[in-house]
Amino acid sequence: MLYYLFDYLDANYQLIGAGVFKYISFRSSVAFIMALLFSTVFGKRLINYLRTKQIGESVRDLGLDGQVQKAGTPTMGGIIIILGTLIPVLLIAQVHNIYVIMLIITTLWMGAIGFLDDYIKVFKKDKEGLKGKFKVFGQVGLGVIVGAMLFFHPEVTMKDKLPSNDIEMVTESGVPKLFGEAHKSIKTTVPFFKNNSLDYAVITEWLGDTSNKYGWLVFIPVVIFIITALSNGANLTDGIDGLAAGTSVIVVVTLGVFTWVSGNIIFANYLDVMYIPKSGEMVVFISAFAGALVGFLWYNTYPAQVFMGDTGSLTIGGIIAVIAVAIRKELLIPVLAGIFLIENLSVVLQVGYFKYTRKKYGEGKRIFKMAPLHHHYQKLGYHESKIVARFVIVAILLAVLTVITLKLR
Repeated sequence: MLYYLFDYLDANYQLIGAGVFKYISFRSSVAFIMALLFSTVFGKRLINYLRTKQIGESVRDLGLDGQVQKAGTPTMGGIIIILGTLIPVLLIAQVHNIYVIMLIITTLWMGAIGFLDDYIKVFKKDKEGLKGKFKVFGQVGLGVIVGAMLFFHPEVTMKDKLPSNDIEMVTESGVPKLFGEAHKSIKTTVPFFKNNSLDYAVITEWLGDTSNKYGWLVFIPVVIFIITALSNGANLTDGIDGLAAGTSVIVVVTLGVFTWVSGNIIFANYLDVMYIPKSGEMVVFISAFAGALVGFLWYNTYPAQVFMGDTGSLTIGGIIAVIAVAIRKELLIPVLAGIFLIENLSVVLQVGYFKYTRKKYGEGKRIFKMAPLHHHYQKLGYHESKIVARFVIVAILLAVLTVITLKLR
């Protein structure tokens, strides 16, 4: 709540330096540093606590090099990421901002599902963890909440850029007005196209004048699908030391760039992207989230001292999905989060092809030596640290390609 304290001191007592808390850039930097320090300091203590309580990972022998040696490594380390994110956010972000509220709900919701899954695995000694249908039910529930907030909440609006021939005609205090009035919309960005917007409401046009009113029938299922796909993708990626956290940092930082642009009217105008009022406050949350991931990575790199568990992986995927939808960049996710996508697809293809060949030939065949994809490379003899490094390089290339879409149309 430091934001509100310094805002009060600046407004009533003109305290020197208090006004700097008004700037998102300053608060984002502080949030990153606070999250990084907290997750590294608290992380060490949590790891020691988990180790003394013998809260360790149970590992099935799948014939992977070095896998058995990981047994007993403390798990549920996603708590580090969650607390490392939320504490700076609650201290220095505008917690009344609808986008920040939505991300806090996402963090707690997905964190609770993941924690329950890890709890069943660790304490109940059930390797299956939480039943898949309950996980999906939780993901769908979050999708409904987030989709409803984005569609119905009055503070979730956007502004369309005015045609160039109208800009000089409309002014605010002598300054040309570049954007029209804020309004409700379920438009999204279509990458690589010049006229790069798609309105989900077109699908309900057959309803006539009430089409916009019932746009949620399309929008909410889209949000549900994205949250479910990304959270499961992040969960599957969390298979070797540092892979999920390392690639997620790159995705999160890139989304931070897009959020900054979407929430700043100057950059939104220059880069010709959707201007979403009040969304810039999410940059503070994103910075804290990135700092917490980096701090966690300090202990999660090979050889890992702690695993994030589903507590972390499901939370990471959920947060990334909600940020992307909030700034209307969800169609960029297949490119930006390409690592998550390919990990998901490798499992789907492996299972689908095995079932198909078993039904057709009586014997199941496999496309990969093992799925998800990172295990395929382990089976080929690559060391997991090399696999992680190369996946991170690919993630960086995908992130750069995603940023290029700001101008490449």
